[in-house]
Amino acid sequence: MSHDRCLYSNMVALSPVLVLTYLSYFHSASCHATVPNMLNVHLVPHTHDDVGWLKTVDQYFYGGRNDIQHAGVQYILDSVVGQLLQNPERRFIYVETAFFYRWWKNQPPSMQKAVRQLVDQGRLEFVNGGWCMSDEATTHYSAVIDQMTLGLRFLNDTFGPCGRPRVAWHIDPFGHAREHASMFAQMGYDGFFFGRLDYQDRTNRIRTLEQELLWRASESLEPPYADLFTGILPNGYNPPKGFCWDQSCDDAPIMDDPDLEDYNVDDVVQRFAAAANSQAMAYKTKHIIMTMGSDFQYENANLWYKNLDKLIRYVNTRQANGSQINVLYSTPSCYLQELHRANLTWTLKTDDFFPYADDAHNFWTGYFTSRPALKRYERVSNGRLQTCNQLEVLGGPSSRKGPFGAGDSETLREAMAVAQHHDAVSGTEKQHVANDYARRLANGWQHCQVVVSNSLAALSGSSAGRIYCDNLNVSACPLTEASKKFSVNVYNSLARPVVWPVRLPVNASAYTVLDATGTPVDCQVSVCFRPQLVNYLPTYAQYFFNRVCVCVCVCVCQFVRATFDPATGLLDSLTNLETQQTIRLTQNFYWYNASDGKSSISDQASGAYIFRPNSSSPFIISCTAETESIQLQEVRQQFGPWVSQVIRLHSNSKALEMEWTVGPVPIADGLGKEVITRLDSSIASSGVFYTDSNGREVLRRKKDFRPTWDLRQTEPVAGNYYPINSRAYIKDDKDQLTVVTDRSQGGSSIHDGSLEIMLHRRLLHDDWRGVGEPLNEMSGVFPLGLVVRGRLLLSLTPPALAADAHRPLAQENVLQPLLSFTEGGPPPGSLLEFSGLQAALPPAVHLLTLSQWGQDSLLIRLEHQFQTKESKEHSVPFTVNLQVYTQYTHICTWEPLGTHIHTLFPSQSIINLFMVYLIGKDSVRRPTDNSYPMQGS
Repeated sequence: MSHDRCLYSNMVALSPVLVLTYLSYFHSASCHATVPNMLNVHLVPHTHDDVGWLKTVDQYFYGGRNDIQHAGVQYILDSVVGQLLQNPERRFIYVETAFFYRWWKNQPPSMQKAVRQLVDQGRLEFVNGGWCMSDEATTHYSAVIDQMTLGLRFLNDTFGPCGRPRVAWHIDPFGHAREHASMFAQMGYDGFFFGRLDYQDRTNRIRTLEQELLWRASESLEPPYADLFTGILPNGYNPPKGFCWDQSCDDAPIMDDPDLEDYNVDDVVQRFAAAANSQAMAYKTKHIIMTMGSDFQYENANLWYKNLDKLIRYVNTRQANGSQINVLYSTPSCYLQELHRANLTWTLKTDDFFPYADDAHNFWTGYFTSRPALKRYERVSNGRLQTCNQLEVLGGPSSRKGPFGAGDSETLREAMAVAQHHDAVSGTEKQHVANDYARRLANGWQHCQVVVSNSLAALSGSSAGRIYCDNLNVSACPLTEASKKFSVNVYNSLARPVVWPVRLPVNASAYTVLDATGTPVDCQVSVCFRPQLVNYLPTYAQYFFNRVCVCVCVCVCQFVRATFDPATGLLDSLTNLETQQTIRLTQNFYWYNASDGKSSISDQASGAYIFRPNSSSPFIISCTAETESIQLQEVRQQFGPWVSQVIRLHSNSKALEMEWTVGPVPIADGLGKEVITRLDSSIASSGVFYTDSNGREVLRRKKDFRPTWDLRQTEPVAGNYYPINSRAYIKDDKDQLTVVTDRSQGGSSIHDGSLEIMLHRRLLHDDWRGVGEPLNEMSGVFPLGLVVRGRLLLSLTPPALAADAHRPLAQENVLQPLLSFTEGGPPPGSLLEFSGLQAALPPAVHLLTLSQWGQDSLLIRLEHQFQTKESKEHSVPFTVNLQVYTQYTHICTWEPLGTHIHTLFPSQSIINLFMVYLIGKDSVRRPTDNSYPMQGS
């Protein structure tokens, strides 16, 4: 079938007219005909294939470790394709490109040709299309964009426009983020379907016929840029009860020989009609969708299709006797087309679908924090990938093959894509699977280290060996601890100046630190030095350490003052010296006693998914802290044998740093523990607090409240927890206290003026959501239980100025400078400083992506990072002017609407420039002056 009969991939829903144009390119010949005035039941055969959960991604693909779970994705795809080729009426949808890519590589040309024909004819339809079905609570938007791009690019390159998904399909994630819907809309999807919805919300929507709606997913983008039709599936993602015909199911097949004692056609048709009519009562149109499949089903696809063929035939035969039900094989795109034709008005939603509960005491808010070390490692790996991508571009071909060998960015890119899966970074997998995710990230970074070393060698002119101290979080770096003289390269991946504290483990009592010009840099005995990266992205600068025998100077903070209660050793107040505002602020550590599922109210226990404390009042770990002050700039607090903290004030920084260490969490008392830190302030927050959505826009939260229905609160703590991906804050008319996190965590404001953030979880019971083991992390390194270290940054500002502080602060936390080390001083003649930009980007504009797209092409993504109305100075439109290297013949750029930047790159002629949409494909006409308008967020 020619490409003009399938989805056209160059359109995005920019206006109602364009939405119609977009739909018109999906040729109706690929969809089975429906019958007007009848109830049309769209059967959607599908499989849900987790990219790791109870088994690793490799075990799932090959069918290994079936003693854990019987599942083999390669056999599913083998079987489905064979069944589709037998009958042109059949349909199937597939989601996880990570698995399909593996399967495709192993197919002979004849099978690849047959599959291309299935795709061209609409019989095999890809939905969602990312490398995985990402989690929506604990993922950062930049990592989601990357994993979606990886999957969609493969589909586009392999199948052309017919392989481009029209529908986002998130049937299993445990709550749904507004930013995800916004990204899907900007990627050009027509619709979004999901399966999990809070039980109270679903009950209300069934009553009001609002399970299909229009999601306005951004406050900043003008409608309909971020508008997305959203459908809530009726049975999660399972078939109706009694109609599962997989080898893993127990439902009776359709036995249609009239001579059989167990002949059951009449019974099956009657039960199906009842199920269809019941479902239709909860939806607006004469069309309903049924998901015919579930986890890792269709390994023997003949079982499903043989029975579905019979079901369609026998139900439709009854139309001659007056039945008003028409059943057909379908896909989400065909179903969405029929809803579009219905020309109805849909309910508008502007908030999100968090938190999610499946019953009164079963709130899925624990996974916001589960496996905090893995969550941090994933965030660090994201920053490393962006650095690797940038240096691969800047170093040219020699970055991939140079003095340090052959390297690549693809290995880490694929590992990061897998880590976005909703049972990966979410922390809801078995322990051996979590270990596998971490191993993949570590392996990817090893490949990228070669790229980085080769690139820095090309840029600096020095091929001196480089060392990457990956254990600096535990103060371990053999080179800095043993060397009398060493050099540090600091690479800044942000497109603006950054001042960043660098802390290195050393053994001497004093050091001198020199920058690339030989100028001394202030430092502390710790050692702590603060390189000012005035050469913008992409930037590296080199610093030299010499051991000496004199005292080092003391850095004095000029923006922030924190006071401590001498009686307790606890934080007492926080002052912004610039704005002359002070709040009372105390901070301590607590733990909730995790439910063991043995209460009279509910048998639900806390687990990897579920957060359910036994009481609304947490236990305090210690009312006092043993403290030690270091030169009026650092306070070290010990709250007990398993909780400590270092509070720091850095010169030139407007944030207070809290570096916490928690673990091993004690369990000898037989109690699972959910550890939090709580900030109690004098701010009159009136039960309102704010959290970010996937690191981008911020949403307003209110205790014991949901914007779209009257909440009956049954869990006063867990039912008020929300995901915090990068920041949360409380405010009143005068003061705003913002907390920037270094990983995804759960948090809330249970009391007025307070913010609490869950840091660590150690549990003794499974929560019966499938993972089958308690969240009790131990290892050879931590045999007594996991020890976790992290960092919170506190900012006190007037509300009108808060975003000017927390937006760049959050980006600095995600894209931290990369350190590399060499023994001794720099080789003679080497270049000690380099900048890939002639000027910094303005604060409102963020360089989201700079990566190699092809041999002679780059992908550049720019974004306006300020939300509308949050900053008087920065929530305004800008214009970008791009000038690029001549060695690249094609440049792909993306802006999500949103800049006047003169000369991003060194001034040279542009060979070819394309503006593309978010996933990096589909060029649109560019302005003749190479400038692009950008406006808020």
